[in-house]
Amino acid sequence: MADDSIHKTAFRTRYGSYEYLVMPYELTNAPAMFQAVMNHILRPLLDEGVVVYLDDILIYSRNMQQHVEHLQRVFEILRRERFYVKLSKSDFALEKVQFLGHIVSAQGVHVDPKKIEVVRTWKIPENVKELLQFLGFANYYNRFVLKYAKITVPLTKLLKKNTPYKWEPRHQEAVEQLKQALTSAPVLILPDPERDYVIEADASDQAVGAVLMQDQGNGLQPIASLSK
Repeated sequence: MADDSIHKTAFRTRYGSYEYLVMPYELTNAPAMFQAVMNHILRPLLDEGVVVYLDDILIYSRNMQQHVEHLQRVFEILRRERFYVKLSKSDFALEKVQFLGHIVSAQGVHVDPKKIEVVRTWKIPENVKELLQFLGFANYYNRFVLKYAKITVPLTKLLKKNTPYKWEPRHQEAVEQLKQALTSAPVLILPDPERDYVIEADASDQAVGAVLMQDQGNGLQPIASLSK
């Protein structure tokens, strides 16, 4: 904590008053500040072997020798900046890894099976709040869903101001389409910068969409979908 900010963390207990000398996660801007710090110290490695989200650090490499080099560089930076890694919460030299609700491997990225089960058992939203929760979850994985924006049009219309929340067959159909798309989502291959890209686009009076693909020897495969 900066010296002039320590007093802002003060709290009182029956044993007396206390102040934090290091930043607690409970502060409103703590996550954003921590992310900024991690981005700053690991900047030389970002997108060249490292992805960081708060205290989750994903280190990826083409082979074991490069992986050891990446690990060493990350550890050197963390040690210099006095950040410490808990061994019990770390995994090394994995062929696939769970990261932010995804499974990442050399074959590509796919939705975590645990999240697929959540989608499969999601109940019908009974009000705007529950619909927002469902759409928030689905939107996180929208790059796996072709024509996501078009599918969700009936649902997003229910969110408009002064629109009565009345669940109809078209809304149920949209939910079922999303569930089907997410539970059967394709593996998104990792892009190869040495190969050509293919973009297919489509548009209607309600939405626009596109899919980015690449042929890496097994025909055209999706890298990501985009719609709005």
